[in-house]
Amino acid sequence: MTEKADLQSVLDRAAAGGRITPEEALDLYRDAPLHALGAAADAVRRRKYAGIEHIATYIIERNINYTNVCVTACKFCAFYAAPKDTEKGWTRDLDDILRRCAETVELGGTQIMFQGGHHPDYGVEYYEKHFKAIKDAFPQLVIHSLGASEVEHMARISGVSVEEAITRIHEAGLDSFAGAGAELLPERPRKAIAPLKESGERWLEIMETAHRLGVESTSTMLMGTGETNAERIEHLRMIRDVQDRTGGFRAFIPYTYQPENNHLKGRTQATLFEYLRMIAIARLFLDNVQHIQGSWLTTGKEVGQLSLHYGADDLGSIMLEENVVSSAGAKHRSNRLEIIDLIRKAGRVPAQRATTYEHLVVHDDPANDPVDERVMSHISSTAIEGGTAHPELKLLATN
Repeated sequence: MTEKADLQSVLDRAAAGGRITPEEALDLYRDAPLHALGAAADAVRRRKYAGIEHIATYIIERNINYTNVCVTACKFCAFYAAPKDTEKGWTRDLDDILRRCAETVELGGTQIMFQGGHHPDYGVEYYEKHFKAIKDAFPQLVIHSLGASEVEHMARISGVSVEEAITRIHEAGLDSFAGAGAELLPERPRKAIAPLKESGERWLEIMETAHRLGVESTSTMLMGTGETNAERIEHLRMIRDVQDRTGGFRAFIPYTYQPENNHLKGRTQATLFEYLRMIAIARLFLDNVQHIQGSWLTTGKEVGQLSLHYGADDLGSIMLEENVVSSAGAKHRSNRLEIIDLIRKAGRVPAQRATTYEHLVVHDDPANDPVDERVMSHISSTAIEGGTAHPELKLLATN
């Protein structure tokens, strides 16, 4: 264990760009003073983004859940339905999916998150068909979707290799993978919350294969399901080791477990201070990952705002639709004007970004801020329309 007298020297080394060990990261995460930890992480961010360090970004996207039927039955998930549960289970048809893509374009969205359950009948062919249809109709939309778990599942259903599955869906229109399914990568906490999923090592192996095939991704962490501090740092270590080899992770995105409507009983959510400490440690430890994203959806807008002072450079998405985390109790809502205001009040200049983090619109003059009332009214009306077939679905609109 690092002596407390030496913690500041470790922080100083990390702030100056030096690599810290997993043991040092754990000591900092446990014992470093919160403000000193945040200051060191912010110093790294400022140096990494020298010249544009005054900017913080967001993206406009839609998370289209194509089905909730899933064979994986993760204990933390409140969204899935077992394959035999015909009352709860549903699947969207292609026309519905394309309609939602059209609305996304109309409302200024640039990215689609196409995610759902591990349906027992959906192999590579299903995703090829849908990605091609989306790209044919809306070539301007980026399909940043799925994750290693879905790839493992579709390859098994179709009887092909993971390499072939990735190659085929990439050629059909997939642009990049989300960090879906990472949850906790170390063996003990992963088996406790997602015993039917592939191992954390296999998740990373599939992502490494995708990176080698030219398909980049993000990486995530689900905090607060009973994992230890050491297991959280081990999760970061596993990601950093792969990133050293591939450079294919664009961002790291920690988010907190939501406790409603699922099978994890007696679990304690990660505290907001634990979350901010993780944002800071991620910036210090993941020296080879360019972007750290704050998750206002699960922690609240104020904590999302604070994350910008603890090493985060991005506040994620204005979600035109999201159902998975919301079904487990995430009730935070926001629109573009609110996110712009949050970023500005954090002392940063807001910028709408692309999936690959290029700045599309920099909001450097409040007089030119977008007027979103029409947009949010439209989203609210589509929530009613979209809920006719599946009333449990809720769009993230400000009421």
